[in-house]
Amino acid sequence: MLKNYVEGYPRPQLVRGNWESLDGPWSFIFAEDVRGDEEKCAKGFESENPVREIIVPFTYETKASGIGETRAHNSVWYERRVHIGREEREHVLLHFEGADYETRVFVNGKYAGEHKGAYERFTLDITALTPKRGDIRLVVNCRDSWSKTQPRGKQRWEMDSFGCWYVQTTGIWKSVWMETVPEAYIESLKLTPDLSNAQIIIDARIHGETWRDLPISRFDDFMLSAEVSYEGKSISRGQTSLIREDNDTLRAHFSVSVMKNDSCPDGFWRWSPEHPALYDLRLNLCGEMGMWNRSSGTGSKNSIDEVRSYFGMREIRTDKGHILLNGSPLYLRMILDQGYWPQSGLTPPDEKALVTDIDNIHALGFNALRKHQKIEDERFLFWCDVKGMLVWSEMAAAYEFSDRAVRNFTDEWLQILQQNYSHPSIIAWTPFNESWGIPNVKTSAAQQAFTEGIYYLTKSFDPYRPVITNDGWEHTCSDIVTLHDYEADGDRFFERYRDFDAIASGNVYHCGHKSAFADGFSYHGQPVIISEYGGIAFTKKGEGEWGYGESVADEAAFLTRFEKSTDAIKALPYCCGYCYTQATDVEQEVNGLMTPDRKFKISPEKIRKINEKTTAFH
Repeated sequence: MLKNYVEGYPRPQLVRGNWESLDGPWSFIFAEDVRGDEEKCAKGFESENPVREIIVPFTYETKASGIGETRAHNSVWYERRVHIGREEREHVLLHFEGADYETRVFVNGKYAGEHKGAYERFTLDITALTPKRGDIRLVVNCRDSWSKTQPRGKQRWEMDSFGCWYVQTTGIWKSVWMETVPEAYIESLKLTPDLSNAQIIIDARIHGETWRDLPISRFDDFMLSAEVSYEGKSISRGQTSLIREDNDTLRAHFSVSVMKNDSCPDGFWRWSPEHPALYDLRLNLCGEMGMWNRSSGTGSKNSIDEVRSYFGMREIRTDKGHILLNGSPLYLRMILDQGYWPQSGLTPPDEKALVTDIDNIHALGFNALRKHQKIEDERFLFWCDVKGMLVWSEMAAAYEFSDRAVRNFTDEWLQILQQNYSHPSIIAWTPFNESWGIPNVKTSAAQQAFTEGIYYLTKSFDPYRPVITNDGWEHTCSDIVTLHDYEADGDRFFERYRDFDAIASGNVYHCGHKSAFADGFSYHGQPVIISEYGGIAFTKKGEGEWGYGESVADEAAFLTRFEKSTDAIKALPYCCGYCYTQATDVEQEVNGLMTPDRKFKISPEKIRKINEKTTAFH
């Protein structure tokens, strides 16, 4: 285990010691139940209002919240008293890992800030509204709607669940927590492994209002140092002075060597599914000229802020129709993972549940997962890093194309990229799926331009990972060509895809009617993956329950169909992998390899044997 691991810490790649979880009981009101002016709730809940208790971070729609009402409410209020204890000049940061969709925060009745989005972390500095010691009243208002212009993912926009869309998620659905930080503090990290030079590139943003009045000549008085260690042994150290980024922010950009381990052929450990090697990283912000020991690279009594992090040394890229991990061809055995639980919806019951999911997927013989239409709790990515589970990170879809939808999507996607960039387990970004939110992308110049813009925007922030622009069909610019097809007969599946020239020309219409490329776009040597197939329903289907194709009657019939379809894909010499639908049943969709409560429908050893079987080509 990493030396810097802290159980339960919501932000595992930027860890400080002084933090407090605010998960647990909060007071709660549906806005329509407020007797009088709803906005009065900002100053605190009045006794005449029908106040309930909710268990954060579970939404009111879930049984885990203590409420379990699935009817839509477009405005909800939370209240909790929180004790504050900070030193002079320290700041209090309030973090929300995820709240859906428009969130406003009030401290002691005063407006503290707001955020629009559902899936990413946001932070508010509430120092000016808090005492150094004492209790505060924290009030949160979340507003949601049926709007298809906001990224919804698998959340329904009708009164009842339908197709593959499920109960909506309203309000706080990820952890809420608080930490105290110094007046100047390390705000964010962007960690980029550079294998060719055996170093980690560190890009850090340091926040502090004191920078506003600091003359440029004084910037050399502040240094950021980094110490890299592996399995408790120090590897190397580095340091740099800071440069101004804007009035409130300084930036540090430098590299630190990872060369040390004589037992490795190249002197350092590479991260891979077989050996998920992770390095610990300690960063120290120091100030005041003369107090810094430049020769040793260590600070003395002038340490301002210290954070702990970690990273993995791995490279992912595409070349001549192959996906290469650390320079070697990678064959992906993926499973579609939607991340729903029967008692808690999109919110994992606890951190242990995240670990269980990863272990179960490994037990089934998959080496990767496609986290479908959801940005998971960052602790999930931490455990994927630790356990060597490869991840395709996919954005939640909007379902309408308009100026507002474009703006909502772009703003949130950029924040997600910044938040999760440094996780080595993430090997691909997937902003769009099956033309959701871009329904006319095959022919619409505007919708094609949107996908191209998001592609290049993503590559500008992260030029190292492949980007799959429209997973499934109607690709515009994309680093991997992905195809979805739920053909149940393995022989017909193979015959449909055996002619690579037909695939490359876009003449094969899979899923019955969809072409591989949007009009004006064509194949230019990318890897090809069947990124959805199977979806076999193996259960006693009730009313409204479904899977792809006919459900199977017994275990033998399931294994025969699964094996023939999987073998057909493996027999395609140009194909670099597959993604089976799906990990677990979710509400009315009963095509999981596990039940919603994570019980295997079939012995995982039998599935694993099929997944790990090789063919003449793989």
